[in-house]
Amino acid sequence: MSIAISILGGLGLFLYGMNLMAQGLQNSAGNKLKRIIELLTSNVIMGVLVGAVVTAIIQSSSATTVMVVGFVNAGIMNLNQAIGVIMGANIGTTVTAQLVSFNLEGLAPVSLGIGIILYLFSSKTTVKNIAEILLGFGILFTGMEFMKDAVKPLAEYKGFTDALISFGHRPILGLLLGFAITGIVQSSSASMGMLIALAAQGLIPLTSALPILYGDNIGTCVTSLISSIGASRNAKRAAIMHLLFNIIGSILFLLVLNRPISYIVTKIDPNDAARQIANAHTLFNLINVILLLPFSKFIVKLAMKIVPDNNDENDEKATKYLDERMLETPSIALGNTVKETLRMGRFAKSCLNSSMDAFINKSDKSVRETLDTEETINILQKSILNYLLNLSKTSLPDNLVESVDNLFNTVNDIERVGDHSENIAELATKAINENLDLSNEGLEEVKEMFNMVIANYEGALKLIDKKDERLAEEILAREEEVNKIEKSIRINHIYRLNNEKCSIDSGILYIDLITNLERISDHSANIAKRALY
Repeated sequence: MSIAISILGGLGLFLYGMNLMAQGLQNSAGNKLKRIIELLTSNVIMGVLVGAVVTAIIQSSSATTVMVVGFVNAGIMNLNQAIGVIMGANIGTTVTAQLVSFNLEGLAPVSLGIGIILYLFSSKTTVKNIAEILLGFGILFTGMEFMKDAVKPLAEYKGFTDALISFGHRPILGLLLGFAITGIVQSSSASMGMLIALAAQGLIPLTSALPILYGDNIGTCVTSLISSIGASRNAKRAAIMHLLFNIIGSILFLLVLNRPISYIVTKIDPNDAARQIANAHTLFNLINVILLLPFSKFIVKLAMKIVPDNNDENDEKATKYLDERMLETPSIALGNTVKETLRMGRFAKSCLNSSMDAFINKSDKSVRETLDTEETINILQKSILNYLLNLSKTSLPDNLVESVDNLFNTVNDIERVGDHSENIAELATKAINENLDLSNEGLEEVKEMFNMVIANYEGALKLIDKKDERLAEEILAREEEVNKIEKSIRINHIYRLNNEKCSIDSGILYIDLITNLERISDHSANIAKRALY
């Protein structure tokens, strides 16, 4: 019982240390991680490189694959890109196994000591991130030492050692054991750590460790499969591709390449079982990628056959880029939220255009389009704000906190544009029902004002995902022009009323219309001010 408790304690420290180190690395990478992902092209080799680099940074192939499932679900990445990243993630995850296979436990106290000092006595975000990396490193190796010490007494239990040795003669059982352990702890790095701890104490021979190692790689697919539940069909296909890749590789190694890989790793490190297992893990993933990369398109096709098409998925009222999985990587989650906000902004632009068409051309069809689009805007606003609230609760780096706050306000400004467009559509309905017309002069003034308002709004949308001080200043200058035009229109309107060129009822609609247009320009100016200041 005490052995089991010690192993669990060591495993807990190992997992916590790995997560803490990953968090520090991820925060340090910040926007760089986002840029790495954006390097993705249709080139599958680039995808492999990106997958390997990102997994090396966040220390988890499961997390990378879950991220990929989220990207595919959001339509940011296609399946041909995804297969490359998934393959690369398997290479990147070997970094942790390589680290823990070396006897670096002596560095753990040093790493913990430096990490604690930096964390307690520095207020700089970058230094705190480095401190987290050092603390995570120290805790990870402390956990590894715990596991090694915990399994040492097991050498006295002949039944246990015989059971481990038997996996070399019954590889399917070893494969299933590896799958089960990784599926339960949700981390192939943790299960590899346990395997290396056993090997370091001489409890498990390489022949028995290899089938368990292959099972570990299949077990790591459980996380991505779970994450694809409730996602789009393409996201489910991405998770299936991850499973197919590891199953095909494991079968290939179990039946054909088991002896060659044993021979190679024994030659490299004849007397160190822990290093043999770490090297076998690295070679398995490298060779698997090299062998299966030429057949990546066939894996994609097979996944598409397993999860066939269904035409009932398109719903523009649903968010396209938001995915709860991405909250594990705040910089990428924020980037996706910006994309969803822009999508909402484009709906608001369409809403504004259709409302003006409804008013000027007395179109019932455009009124209906405006009201339908405004409903979509309201739904998207709630979804984005809820997502931003969840994002704000994560361990956001300081440089992202202000960006999240700004997005809250920007989303609300866009929603107000939709509200004012709805107001204009309601004015159009009144004009249609009561057969009210504007004077030609009034109509021209409205068109001039609308052109300036729509130019301001389009500019504001551009500022959501890029900083452009010149454009922001242009919007603010144009906003002043809009205010001047509104005052001029009101004066001209009073003149036309006095000279009976416009009816009272039409005049009321006219004033309400320019008021709504001016308010839309105000919301565009709000976005510009946040971008500028």
